[in-house]
Amino acid sequence: MDEGVDPTNVCQGVMEKLARSEQLRTVADPDILALFEDWLEELEEEVISFARKSASLHPEDLAEGLALSWSGAKFLLAKLRKEGKLQRSQEWEGL
Repeated sequence: MDEGVDPTNVCQGVMEKLARSEQLRTVADPDILALFEDWLEELEEEVISFARKSASLHPEDLAEGLALSWSGAKFLLAKLRKEGKLQRSQEWEGL
């Protein structure tokens, strides 16, 4: 069964590659980094939209609703909560 996209792994992979060496940072294509940032922003907007429609938002609900992995859903919920982009009534208390 396909778990969907895991933003946690994608973010970690990108950050590890960027941090690997100064040389890689100078070679990294800024357009690719911009595309990644755009993709993450769109995904966050989808999460916020999904949260507005849900009475209670759990990582399992989000993962199923947006075809994400559980850890990816948990990562996004924690990130958006930390940034103040989710209302308290929409947060999962386990984060």
